[in-house]
Amino acid sequence: MRTVRCPTCRRETSWEQNPYRPFCSDRCRIVDLAAWADERYRIPGDPVPPEGSPALDDEAPGKR
Repeated sequence: MRTVRCPTCRRETSWEQNPYRPFCSDRCRIVDLAAWADERYRIPGDPVPPEGSPALDDEAPGKR
């Protein structure tokens, strides 16, 4: 049986037959989702200008 560590609580859990994988439970899945919603996790990249800024308006379809 293959086991993995839950990325939220670090508990070992079975990979097969686990409906919440890679998490060990629905609770850990929700905790991770909340962390993304609270912007505690970030993907590196250039900042995105606010909506309606001239930089975005210039790239809108049909503006070329």
